Amino acid sequence: MAGYKDKDGGVVLSFNGSWVAWSHTAVAYTAFLSALVIGSMLHYHKIVKNEWFGYPDEWFPSVSATIGDRYPERSLFQLFIAITSGPRFALVGLWYILTRKPGHALPKFVGAMGLFRTFTCGGWTYITSTDDHDWHDIFMIAYLVATLPWTLGCIALSPPNPKAIKYRKYIASAFFGTLVPMVYFFLQHKIHRVPGAYTVYAFFEWSLILFDVAFDAVTALDFSTFEVVVKDVKGATSGKELPLGNVLSLRFTWAEAFDTAAEVYHGYVFWSIVTSLGVTVWYFPLWHMGISGYEALIMTTTAPLLLAIKPLRPALLHNQRALHLASLAGIAAYLVETPEIRLFTVGFGVSMSCLSWATTLYAESIHEGRLESKILGLIVGLILSSTMKFAWWTNNPIWPIMHAANGGWNGTGLVLGILAALRFTRKAPLTSGEAPGYPIRGPYSATHGWCTVAAMSAGLLVGLYRPGLVTSWTAYAAGCAGAAILTLYPNWLGYYGALTTATYLTSVCIPFVTNAARQNPVVTFGVGFLIYNFVVLFHVWVVAYAFVPGGPLVRERTDWVMLTLMGLIGCGVYDINEQQGSSRRPARRQSSSQYKKYHAAAAGLVNILFLCATVRRVPSNDYTPYHPEERLITAGIWTIHFSLDNDMWSSEYRMRDLIKELEVDVVGLLESDLQRIIMGNRDTTQFLAEDLGMYVDYGPGPNKHTWGAALLSKFPILNSTHHLLPSPVGELAPAIHATLDVYGRLVDVFVFHSGQEEDVEDRRLQSEYMSKLMGSTDRPAFLLSYLVTKPLKGNYNKYVSAESGMHDVDPTDWDRWCEYILFKGLQRVGYARVSRSTITDTELQLAKFVVPETKQASDELEALDIKTRNQRVAEEEVPKGWRFPSMFRGDGVRGHQYHVFKEPRYFKP
Repeated sequence: MAGYKDKDGGVVLSFNGSWVAWSHTAVAYTAFLSALVIGSMLHYHKIVKNEWFGYPDEWFPSVSATIGDRYPERSLFQLFIAITSGPRFALVGLWYILTRKPGHALPKFVGAMGLFRTFTCGGWTYITSTDDHDWHDIFMIAYLVATLPWTLGCIALSPPNPKAIKYRKYIASAFFGTLVPMVYFFLQHKIHRVPGAYTVYAFFEWSLILFDVAFDAVTALDFSTFEVVVKDVKGATSGKELPLGNVLSLRFTWAEAFDTAAEVYHGYVFWSIVTSLGVTVWYFPLWHMGISGYEALIMTTTAPLLLAIKPLRPALLHNQRALHLASLAGIAAYLVETPEIRLFTVGFGVSMSCLSWATTLYAESIHEGRLESKILGLIVGLILSSTMKFAWWTNNPIWPIMHAANGGWNGTGLVLGILAALRFTRKAPLTSGEAPGYPIRGPYSATHGWCTVAAMSAGLLVGLYRPGLVTSWTAYAAGCAGAAILTLYPNWLGYYGALTTATYLTSVCIPFVTNAARQNPVVTFGVGFLIYNFVVLFHVWVVAYAFVPGGPLVRERTDWVMLTLMGLIGCGVYDINEQQGSSRRPARRQSSSQYKKYHAAAAGLVNILFLCATVRRVPSNDYTPYHPEERLITAGIWTIHFSLDNDMWSSEYRMRDLIKELEVDVVGLLESDLQRIIMGNRDTTQFLAEDLGMYVDYGPGPNKHTWGAALLSKFPILNSTHHLLPSPVGELAPAIHATLDVYGRLVDVFVFHSGQEEDVEDRRLQSEYMSKLMGSTDRPAFLLSYLVTKPLKGNYNKYVSAESGMHDVDPTDWDRWCEYILFKGLQRVGYARVSRSTITDTELQLAKFVVPETKQASDELEALDIKTRNQRVAEEEVPKGWRFPSMFRGDGVRGHQYHVFKEPRYFKP
């Protein structure tokens, strides 16, 4: 109640502090709901319409459409939101006064976040997506990111009011829980164009508004202790200790925050360096087409074996800072141009990184808190590594195959790495002793990628607070079940197994590494990395069996790899339980130490960053083909050599530029499966599809043991079937058979990689299989392939035959051995060969087809005799829309030019 007092009392006006919170709540809700009501009454059909659909598919407006697109609702909203700013600033100020404590920095930080949120709220409400889409998104994302520390800080600083704390936790959980389905339905709308998805998204978006305002409304329960004079009438600011007992009761200090950041980032650097080794080693057998000798550098991970040298061990333990700084050579390696020297630099960085971490963990093993803090930094760093790879389309921005030209942030990463290493090692040592195939049958990276990170984070928290549970045999059985499902089943069921495996593995990290750190570091880390190297080789040889000694023995035996891994983990579970059973120490009490809360909060922040990266990665959805008015398809085939160029740089940016400049509508990519440890667990198709605005079919997955075949298309992929062709001796031959919607007609496309030259019988069987497969469709079709045959000879005459119905794009091109384009039922109008520059070892071959409007027109084309069909004409005799870009004539650009016959070939219309 408000009241007045005389001047002698020193108070002119007083009112209860809860009115600040209630006025903020009332005016904020009025701003949004009045705009919704007025907008629905005056412009309903306009504000429910989006870029793809309108009423009745979409029937509820989004927040941005409601508050930003039409008059008068926009003006009404902005009027009330301006009025809201007064109570809002007062609310933040009163909260700071209520929670400030001598010697505590957290209230100041939370208060600053409250002010920052207020300003960014003004940014996204007054700059709408219609005004400036980029700045609207920047302010919105900044607001959401700042909401995390504001929410967690308010819960941590809550006065001992159980009712208010309970409401804050419930509302905060609802707010952050709403983010996941909201992002999911936004991607369903934006990427998959699902009718009605934006309406569902709108409901979640409005829910965020309601929860956000409601969270701050809870301050009314705390502000009731205030009488705005301003005077504390119940002693809420008397200096009582902050309530503890949960992960959010965080006593904030900048020193501990910087320590956490350093540990997490240094952990991220470790995973970045170690995972880069396989990518850089892979370059050399790739170009030597066999064992190159450089593979020996994978043994650099066994550097912890140096701890076996007792005279050397004290020197290593007392020079940890030097070791950790030396490990950054693995990040600085991007400065080295020569691949061989760059590989040795990476190898040195890996050896120093493995040695330095083993040394540090061993040194910290006598102090439970410091040891667990380092392990947490390592695990959260792993989650951050996955997040950064997602944000960079499965590349890591600080890998040595990245640089500024292809999206790398190596320099920034190195500077931060130095700062993190210095902070990480500031305390003295304590002891001297990773659009889909159609129909969609499984998860999609942009939509479901966060689920993996969430599973890893959940496993981390369970392992942190329930170590006894995760080291039980029951938990191990669950982990084995997940691994078995992941290995044996594809699609969604296999992904559920993957989530179970990810959760289990991160949960046992803390007890496993803690147990390992307390034992002989030579065995646990040195021999451990030696076994790791064996398993890494093992999981590559299941595919590379044709190129390595004894390879056929492990052909396609991924199940053996998984059995080996889970068996070794079982040994670890056994050892932990034996150690606990024989130890006389009392059972470990659950601790509420600060480092746990900091790292749990860091894991939460990394999850928010992942969701922000999801929004950042929303593709352009510009699926428009380059020449729709001509009914033209420009199709290409390219063997991309696992997206590593001749100088060991990741090549997807250069690939994108060439594909875009050549106006390619459909392209088949071979040697495209990068989802193995030694290849960096990458996926170039994600970047190319999202950046170029193309649908994508990844093709047979890593569990099919091929080198990969992928399809990118400007035209919708209506259906796709994956094939593994007969390969009794050599490497497995993958193929994709997809049906596209091309200007209203169904057109089939085949992407295929044949076996190697040495495997004659394999190639014969594969040619028969493909001939029958291509002959099974009577629709217009084209093949984008790697055939390993000479023109007009041998197996060529099975691919180009009456059974397949296919024709060669240019039978007079005698200088081919690997790449071929075949077609039927289409009007072939152009053919070109474009040099690769230094991107890969194979050129990009292109063909231009005009799609007949009717089946009768296709049949008439098929009735033409060979001579008429293959009659060539000058470029001037074909329409401009059919011509290849002139920029690649002569010397071309960036090392790309028309070659072999120096210019494109055109055929009589």
